[in-house]
Amino acid sequence: MYKTFYSLKRNPFEITPDPSFLFPTRKHNEALAALYYGVRRHKGFVVLTGEVGTGKTLLLRCLLQLLKKNNDVAYAYVFNGRMSPIEFLQYIVGDLGLPAAGKNKSELLLQLASHLISRSQKRLTTVLVVDEAHHLSAEILEEIRLLTNLETTEEKLLQILLVGQPELDEKLDSFELRQLKQRIALRSHLAPLDLNETKGYIERRLHLAGSPNPSTLFPEETVATVYQHSRGIPRLINTICENALIAGYANQAARVTPEIVDTIANDFRLGIHTRPMEASRPAGELNLQKAARTLLELYAHLQDEQSRADEVRTRVRVRVPEHEPYI
Repeated sequence: MYKTFYSLKRNPFEITPDPSFLFPTRKHNEALAALYYGVRRHKGFVVLTGEVGTGKTLLLRCLLQLLKKNNDVAYAYVFNGRMSPIEFLQYIVGDLGLPAAGKNKSELLLQLASHLISRSQKRLTTVLVVDEAHHLSAEILEEIRLLTNLETTEEKLLQILLVGQPELDEKLDSFELRQLKQRIALRSHLAPLDLNETKGYIERRLHLAGSPNPSTLFPEETVATVYQHSRGIPRLINTICENALIAGYANQAARVTPEIVDTIANDFRLGIHTRPMEASRPAGELNLQKAARTLLELYAHLQDEQSRADEVRTRVRVRVPEHEPYI
């Protein structure tokens, strides 16, 4: 719709993770290098975390694209961790091209171990990639720890990449998962972009989309406004810029202004943030906590009432009327 008006060949701010649009900041390069090195050097267990929308899945797509250039890597890609341990193993085995239906846990593990040993003998690499890994239960994380035991005297047979939000770090740092944490060979974290990186990110995407002059279409003051509302999170940058181009086209504006960006941010309610602790808790848990607080407050109130009543009764017992004669 706006592509012809702004002399673009493609949409520059699609939300889908397209590796061709990767903006290689220092943080992204380091994270991609850690993932690639971990797989190629058979380090066994690598973890990547980052806030929502910082580009973790895009980085994974870039990694898999790099690995596909050689024919010696096979991988199972898990994008939904809300499974039982047996379903998790069945999914891995099935995604590696092995028969998994109707097999119990022991049979799945034996089949997987045999497959990994066979590939290792041929100098082939096998990778387990788990996206959205912060959703994994403690039971599945324990299964993953046990999978790291599949090794020879020289190297790990299965390379495991866990990618997720900062909640994954919290799980791995817990006392219950300390054994799994000790097996992490490499650990990276993706942070939001800073202002200069945001400017480079927007201009690179516009350039790749065919814009003849990205800095004219999105001037510095507009980029600064985008950064203010997006806080440097690439997914939000894409959302704001995509809708700003649509609004600019609707108004036949030759460039995107800060006012257009402000309007978009207001429409998407980007200034409203839920408190992290409450946002991460299920509604049932919050209701239970409110009920517990109410009961505690009621109990404290009843205790105060009881104390005041006891004090009144004590005063009544010890008081002797002046007109009553002593016996």
